[in-house]
Amino acid sequence: MMTRHAGVPPEALSHEERLDRLGRVAVEVGLGLKAGQELVITASLDALPLVRRITEHAYQAGATLVTTLFSDEEATLMRFRSAPDSSFDAASGWLYEGMADAFKKGAARLAIAGENPSLLANEDPEKVARANRARSKAYMPALSLIAGFDINWTIVSYASPAWAKAMFPDDPEDIAVAKLWHAIFAASRVDTPDPVAAWEAHNAELKKRTDLLNARRYAALRFRGPGTDLTVGLADEHEWAGGASVAKNGVVCNANIPTEEVFTTPHKLRVSGHVASTKPLAYQGTLIKDIRVRFEEGRIVEAHAASGLDVLSKVLDTDEGSRRLGEVALVPHSSPISKSGLLFFNTLYDENAASHIALGQSYSKCFINGADLTPEELAARGANSSLIHIDWMIGSGEIDVDGIKADGSAEPVMRQGEWA
Repeated sequence: MMTRHAGVPPEALSHEERLDRLGRVAVEVGLGLKAGQELVITASLDALPLVRRITEHAYQAGATLVTTLFSDEEATLMRFRSAPDSSFDAASGWLYEGMADAFKKGAARLAIAGENPSLLANEDPEKVARANRARSKAYMPALSLIAGFDINWTIVSYASPAWAKAMFPDDPEDIAVAKLWHAIFAASRVDTPDPVAAWEAHNAELKKRTDLLNARRYAALRFRGPGTDLTVGLADEHEWAGGASVAKNGVVCNANIPTEEVFTTPHKLRVSGHVASTKPLAYQGTLIKDIRVRFEEGRIVEAHAASGLDVLSKVLDTDEGSRRLGEVALVPHSSPISKSGLLFFNTLYDENAASHIALGQSYSKCFINGADLTPEELAARGANSSLIHIDWMIGSGEIDVDGIKADGSAEPVMRQGEWA
């Protein structure tokens, strides 16, 4: 059992003690885990030390059972290099059905990210797309419960060697890993005298921002800057969210650790204009750089990318909703993750350095009384439906955002990436 070291200055803590603090933040802040809940964790083999810390904190919080499903990147590559062609249209539906059953019975869900952002960069894009599509379809019974916030869930990260080397290619592996851990601990507020109290204060600030935006009731947001002039119409009866949220099971959780965003639902038919990405998108082992797309009546009708275009094109063809937006989020350019100056090649972090949009599935929580609305009622208000939900970054210190009111008048929301 780890010693808790309450009140010890952060600089005096060892790596193991910081890792233990991250485990505590994941359980108490991220999940808000309640006594009597089961917990389902997904993680790579690299993340075993953090899995153990989270598992201990979960049992101390009263978890009845913690089950971890491990993945292995080498085994993933073996599939792409050795499996028969029919393999890439298959997915473990039985596994995802089991996860969905666990969630329906009250289990919480925690994902540990940290994969190699370029794992599948040299693999056949067609096979990658087929495998992703098969997995997305099989995962839908569980994903719908996660996206609908039926359960309390969260995502945290682990500094794997492959991810660290992608970020710090000129450093020896041990130095790269140490640098990445420093960034993760800082962004997750582990390096504060009381991380849980620091998260309470941060959540309070995010709530002030969402309350302000909900009071304004904008009909649309307009983003303007280099390569970008995009109008994102907002869904009818949309609601802004950010930081801690109450899941439908009544548990308060932080879905992302870290988080700096406030976000809501676009109207799937009311997005127009063109937009350029400001950071690369790491998607399922492929790095997609310099994305440029054009929207008409809510749908992407033209797409370009400097690299990874084959994968992006196949993502856009996943289903009817994959060319439409399910989320728009605002993040100040001065956010701690942005100020670090690091490109993480990991959406969990890079999306909290910049305002962003997401292709695909929308969140029911981003509607007034969304928990009580049927899928048909959500769709009538403009919610998008898709097998995917992929965030990519469009904000920077050069982007201005206006709020467009119902009467068509505009007022500044952000100027040069900062709140106006």
